[in-house]
Amino acid sequence: MRDALVAAAFRLFLERGYEQTTVDDIVALAGVGRRSFFRYFPSKEDVVFPDHERCLADMTAFLAASGEEHEPVRRVCDAARLVLLMYAENPSFSVQRYRLTKQVPGLRAYELSVVWRYERALAEYLRGRFTGRPDGNLHADVIAAAVVAAHNNALRSWLRSAGQGDASTTVDHALGYVQSAFGAPPTASTAPTSTAATAATTAGPAFPSLPVPPTDEMPDDVVVVVSRRGAPLWRVVQEIETTLGRD
Repeated sequence: MRDALVAAAFRLFLERGYEQTTVDDIVALAGVGRRSFFRYFPSKEDVVFPDHERCLADMTAFLAASGEEHEPVRRVCDAARLVLLMYAENPSFSVQRYRLTKQVPGLRAYELSVVWRYERALAEYLRGRFTGRPDGNLHADVIAAAVVAAHNNALRSWLRSAGQGDASTTVDHALGYVQSAFGAPPTASTAPTSTAATAATTAGPAFPSLPVPPTDEMPDDVVVVVSRRGAPLWRVVQEIETTLGRD
């Protein structure tokens, strides 16, 4: 039933347009009642992103199952790969959704709210792992934002190619920047034995500097938007769209 509703919705979105399609149109094509629709989807927007709640739950469970033996930056990068797997399960649907979302500002805003929830899940895990460190919360939030930016940069590149090629290779390459920038420093057996190195190890990992990738590998659509806390979501979306030139 759930899959039938999604299929009916996207058929109508492609034929009529998102704004011109109503919930009544979707249930009529699927041959069910409105109550059945709202049993699966709280709103019309949710039918466009049918798997994000499941994926967010999987990510949260994955992070909750982490132990002290898991290096935290690698762990959140692995958690982000769960999102990629969701998109890669059905490339044609993912590409259709990407193209539809680009055309409908309301869906862009909805997608940003979903992305924010993924980022908060990553940040909350990292905050727990960095408790007691200087600027632990700041460190956690910056890494979480970096993971999401790297993942989404690679994911959008794959979607723009109409789902061609190996998405995991592209995402692994992007997340490699995050791991090299923020991952654990060398172990004691391989670290320099100078006094400065020993002092740095004793004090805990310093906030790392970002590596500079080769010019031909620089990402072309990573955007950082600074906004005051409490700003309405529509204004944040407007700022992002202006910066991206509605790409």
